Order: sequence, then C-alpha cells, then structure tokens
Amino acid sequence: MTAHLPIDALRKARAEHRALAAFNVYNLEQARAVCDAATVEGEPVILQAGSSAFSYAGREPLAALALACARESSADVGVHLDHSRDLEEVKHCLKLGYSSVMFDGSALPLEENIRLTREAVAEAHARGAWVEAELAGIAGDEDSSQEVQADGLTDPDTAAAFVSATGVDALAVAIGNVHGIPAKPVQLDLDLLAAISRRIDVPLVLHGASGLPDDQLISAVALGVAKINVNTELRRALRDGLAEASHHRDDLPSLLGPAQRAVRAVARERIRLFARTHTR
Repeated sequence: MTAHLPIDALRKARAEHRALAAFNVYNLEQARAVCDAATVEGEPVILQAGSSAFSYAGREPLAALALACARESSADVGVHLDHSRDLEEVKHCLKLGYSSVMFDGSALPLEENIRLTREAVAEAHARGAWVEAELAGIAGDEDSSQEVQADGLTDPDTAAAFVSATGVDALAVAIGNVHGIPAKPVQLDLDLLAAISRRIDVPLVLHGASGLPDDQLISAVALGVAKINVNTELRRALRDGLAEASHHRDDLPSLLGPAQRAVRAVARERIRLFARTHTR
C-alpha cells in the first residue's frame, strides 16, 4: 500500500453526506491504533502528523513513523500535515511523501493568505497531493484543552472568493468550533455552515470535533463537512489507558498495549459515526 489518500475520497464523502475521520497522532501507539481501527472498520482515514506535534516528537521521526504505518496498513490511509504556517515545512513534508497538507494562513492579512495558499497549492498539486486551508482562525490549543470561546466565524462570501482565488481543495470552517474540549459546551452555527456550503463546492473540514455532541457532528456532515479532525479524545484515551495499566505492571508492552487498545476503540467509534450517511 502507499501512504496516499486522494482528494476524490473527500469529494465522494461530501457527495454521499459522509465524512472521513482525521486523527492527530504524536507517537507509534496512536498511529498504529488508528491504522488498526481503519482496517477493522474497512474505511479510509487520515493520520495527521502535524506542526505542533513535531515540537514533541521531531519532524523527521514523526513523519517517518506516520508514513510507515500508513504504508503498512491494509486500509487506505493518508498522511496529512496539520496547521502548518511555514511554506518550507509544507514543501518538505510533500517531498517526504505526505498525501495532503494544510497551510494555515488564518493569522495573515487576506491577500497574503491567498498568495501563500496559492503557492502551497501549486507545490502540492505538482506532487499529486491536495491542500486544506483556513480563513478565520479556530480558537484554542490543538494540543491541550482549555477554557476558550470561538474567535471569528467564516464569512461565506469571503470564503467563496478565497477558494476561487487559491484553487484550494478543502476549506476548514470556523462555525463556533474550538480546539480542545472546553468546560462550557460549544454550539455550532449550523445555519452559517449551510450558507457556506451553498457557496462552496469543495469539501469542508471541521476542526475541534472532540467533545461535540454526536447530533451536531451528524448535522455538520449532512451540510457538507467531509473531514472531521479528532485530537483530544485520542490523547485522553491514551492517558487513561496508561493510567489504568500502570496500577498493575511496569513493563512497557503491558503499559502501552492497553493504551493502544483504548485509542483504537475511540478511533473505531469515531470512524463508524462519520462514515454513515447523514442527511437532514
């Protein structure tokens, strides 16, 4: 197998009112668990070995690990660069064999975001990869949970112009979602999502899905979201699995095995939910 998942997989999912699960991973146990879950469920998935995780694991080691796990899997597994704000990093990961990248220019002035995203698209398309981009920044820290509120929201008209100007393949939307699991429940603006979906024909991406009620996720899929990012739920599954096992053993296989199985169980449940056809 190859570590490749074409944009057609997301386009097909959107057309069929389904979504692909995209899981942020930081280590071998998480990556193997996600690939195992994809194999058992018979569904394509995306491993996200992204910029923030590089600061923990190192870019080359984590990229090599994710790519190796994807290539070894009997499932269709893409490897995705999440939230990169550095074009050189985007280019490097494309050379390594990533099947998709996210250039996050949401903190930049609109014209600069368009210019740099267009450059990322040219680099990716030349290598047969696809690009996700973002307009309005999504509040919170993708690596930890904290009390935050949604910052800005995606404007449908601006988003349509942005997609047209950049040729981007997928767009991350800000509709009230935040990274992490805040103490106060988040309510997605589904009317805004519907308006965005009417204006944009590329697959939409929902970040900050951990902790959102299933009914909101189902509604988002029905309205055009074709890729849903999951991070915090996997981190917590790994933590809880380690904590439970550490009461009994201290050899690493006995510690890490239960943690990996806990991650796999969460991944399987999310894959199943997103893969079903959801219509309003």
